[in-house]
Amino acid sequence: MVHSMEELLTAACHGEPGRLAVAVAQDSYVLDAVVKAADAGIADPVLVGDAKKIAQILEELGADPTTYAIVEEPDKAEACQVAARMVRDGDADFIMKGIVDTAVVMRAILNRDNGLRLGGTISHDLVLEVPGFDRLFHVTDAAMTVSPTLEQKVDLVRNAVRVAHALGNACPKVAALCAVEKVNEKMPCTVEAAELARMNAEGEISGCIVDGPLQFDNAVSVEAAHHKGIDSPVAGVADILLVPDIEAGNMLVKAAEYFGHAKKAGVIVGAKAPVALTSRASSVESKLYTIALARLIARGLAA
Repeated sequence: MVHSMEELLTAACHGEPGRLAVAVAQDSYVLDAVVKAADAGIADPVLVGDAKKIAQILEELGADPTTYAIVEEPDKAEACQVAARMVRDGDADFIMKGIVDTAVVMRAILNRDNGLRLGGTISHDLVLEVPGFDRLFHVTDAAMTVSPTLEQKVDLVRNAVRVAHALGNACPKVAALCAVEKVNEKMPCTVEAAELARMNAEGEISGCIVDGPLQFDNAVSVEAAHHKGIDSPVAGVADILLVPDIEAGNMLVKAAEYFGHAKKAGVIVGAKAPVALTSRASSVESKLYTIALARLIARGLAA
C-alpha cells in the first residue's frame, strides 16, 4: 500500500510508462513536471498545444524538443478535444490539464463524440500527504461537484475508493464528514451520511467501510475519537474524507496545504481515463505527484 508521495512515485515507475496526452502543454511548470515524469519512466507524453511555445519552454528546461511528440493545436478548446480523442482512439492512457481552465477540459471529457463518459458522476479526488500522519488522505469533492446529492455522494465514494484501490488500499475507510456526529433532521448532511453508512452495511457500496456522520477530528484522530467516546470502525483511521460540499472541501485542502504543509496530487475520476488536474498555481512537485497518481489509476483501469 502506498503511504507517501515518494512511495507513489516509486510505484508509478514500475512497468511501462503510461501514454500521457497533455492538453495545452505550453506552461513551464506543466512541462517541467512532464519532463521529470518522462525521465523517471512514469509517462510517455504527447504535448498538445502551441508547438513553438512548447519547444521554446522545453529548451529553457534543458530538454531536447525533438525527443518529444508535439501536436500543433494553438486553440485551447480544440487542444483539449485532441487529447480526449487520443484516449478514445487508444493512443493515450490518461490526460493532463495544462494551462487551460478546468471547464474547457471537462467539455472535452463530456463530449459524447469522444466516448469517455461512463454514466456516473465524474468527480475530483485530492490525495494529501500530511506531516505527522502515517497514511495518505483522499478528499472528495473539493473541485468539481458543488453541492452533491445523495446519489452523487454514492458516486463520489465509489470513485475515491477506486483511487484508493489503485494505491493498494484494499479496503479504505470512508468518513462522511459533517459538523456533528449525530443525525439531525435539520442538517441534511447528517441524514445523508447515515444513509451512506447503511448502504455500505447492506452491500450497496462495496470495497470499503463507510461511516458517518463524523466530525473531522473524530475521523482523523484516534485520540479525539476516543476522548469523545466515538465507537466506529472509521473513527480516527479514515482514509477517504467525503466533504458535504465544494466549499468545505476547498477550504480543507487549502488549509492542509498552507497551514499543514501537506503535499498533494489531484485527479478527475469517473470517466474512461483519469485526468491529472491541479490548480495552475500548484508546484512542479505537486504536478509530478499528480501525473504519477493518474498513471497508477490508468494502470488499474487497464488491468
